[in-house]
Amino acid sequence: MALMRIGEFAKEIGVSVQRLRDLDKNGTLKPAVVSPKGTRYYSDEQLYQYTHQNQSHRKVIGYCRVSTNGQKNDLETQISNVKTYMIAKGYSFEVVSDVGSGIN
Repeated sequence: MALMRIGEFAKEIGVSVQRLRDLDKNGTLKPAVVSPKGTRYYSDEQLYQYTHQNQSHRKVIGYCRVSTNGQKNDLETQISNVKTYMIAKGYSFEVVSDVGSGIN
């Protein structure tokens, strides 16, 4: 079982260190090991469980944009590429597209 410090674990799951401390306090997410000096360590199993448990609640947004109406074909290519990537990663996603005005 690989262990990581609280800062590493927080970065991996996208929350602050303080949020992890709060989750530990209220019993929602306890560290795998706490050292005698109070350093919290989380396991790779916890990382897997946390990311997969919360993945169904998250939606990834893909943003595609071109500057002018003349580039609509490029926009369709961007959208297709982003969708292919999202499907390959297994994300629940939505693609948002935009055609800019072409004005700086």
